[in-house]
Amino acid sequence: MKRLFNVWLVLSLINTIFLLGCKDEEIALPDNLAQFESTEQGMDATTTEATIKVKFSRAVEVATTVSVQLTPTGMTYGTEFTTTPAAADNTLSLSVPAGSSEVSFKISKASGVFLSGAETLKFKISSVTTPALVGTNAELLVKFTAIVSEGTSLKLNGGTGGSSAINSVFVDFSNNNQVSVARASWDLGFYAGSNFVVKLNHTTASTAIVTTKSDITQVNSADTVGKNLTLGFDPSHFALVDDITGDITKTVIAQVSATDADNKVYIINRGTGGATTKKDLIKVRILRTTDGSGYTLQYATLTETTFKSVTITKDASYNFNYVSFETGTPVSVEPAKELWDIEWTGALYKTNLSATVEIPYYFSDQVFINHLAGVQAAEVLTSTVSYENFAESNLSAITFSSNRSTIGANWRATTGTVGVKTDRFYLVKDAAGNVYKLKFLNFTSADGGERGYPNIEYKLVKKASN
Repeated sequence: MKRLFNVWLVLSLINTIFLLGCKDEEIALPDNLAQFESTEQGMDATTTEATIKVKFSRAVEVATTVSVQLTPTGMTYGTEFTTTPAAADNTLSLSVPAGSSEVSFKISKASGVFLSGAETLKFKISSVTTPALVGTNAELLVKFTAIVSEGTSLKLNGGTGGSSAINSVFVDFSNNNQVSVARASWDLGFYAGSNFVVKLNHTTASTAIVTTKSDITQVNSADTVGKNLTLGFDPSHFALVDDITGDITKTVIAQVSATDADNKVYIINRGTGGATTKKDLIKVRILRTTDGSGYTLQYATLTETTFKSVTITKDASYNFNYVSFETGTPVSVEPAKELWDIEWTGALYKTNLSATVEIPYYFSDQVFINHLAGVQAAEVLTSTVSYENFAESNLSAITFSSNRSTIGANWRATTGTVGVKTDRFYLVKDAAGNVYKLKFLNFTSADGGERGYPNIEYKLVKKASN
């Protein structure tokens, strides 16, 4: 028995020594680096606000502070621009809570101030509390004019909700900029071009039906009897939604007539797509303003006998001007039409019910191109040429498309092998003629990402000729 005990003791000591040795040889995690998403960003004359992100290699384990120095050229803090949070002695102090992998601040241009375009703001990460360290992209130059980026990587801010992320994200490749807007923050979009077109909110799966009446006070729940406003697995339900390709000549709401009597009342279901909260049905009637330059929106809940009115002025620097029934006012949604190339969002598209029958269907993680502003795209399979090797010389074999859903949901798989499809990437030609190659890095935990916050990379392939 004593001999067995001694053997056990020796083995235990050997095991302990082995474990201690292994502990000493554990591989340490790489440095957690804090840095900007890019080294240069543009803000042209129409852009009043920009969000700047400082990203970490991974989530910080303890509350962390990042200090950012700013150096303005041709501008004065508090006169031509401000920041949120406010700077003290030209230094921003940014607090990063434990568990977060990024922090952001905003630049806001003062209204009514003329800028020549030569003004700049230089930001430098001067320090970060341990154990994090300052990374390679520690300096960012913001130019108050449009730039042509050489490319960078971005983590899109789709917001909370996972597969039902609450935001739409608009990306401008040339200016290294993204703008996030809550999908449910708007209800109707009013075309700012020459035609008088009104669109429903496809990112919440909004639907509408037309009545035979021209007096909004005479429309009530009786006008919904025998009619359907809820999307289902039925091909006839395409009639309830705007054209899924984005063709603005095929909206549910007819083009607004210059003859008031021709403009009927519509009943709108604001949609529950992407886990949007269900809301009251709304009745609307839309007219042209008396001078014919804009829109007059009359709206009320279906049970109300009075209505509110909103005037929407066309701003031709945008594709659409937007209104929310919640606020009763115009709201800011997509950036100016020259300041975005793609939109990442959840939205209506289509799917096959059978081999021959298609139905409207809500998809998460779709990517639309800014087709109304002239942006085009193409899909490239890596069996032809790799993303890394694709160069300007390869463009001669590419056919670009103006189809809004050229990228669509084709870049990812949510069944089978979930994650980004690595056998393809995309080309995006912006409205100015710059061509970028774009690849998606991840978007779910299955491929190293986080649902609602996809990571992308893009690089300039060809700069537009002046």
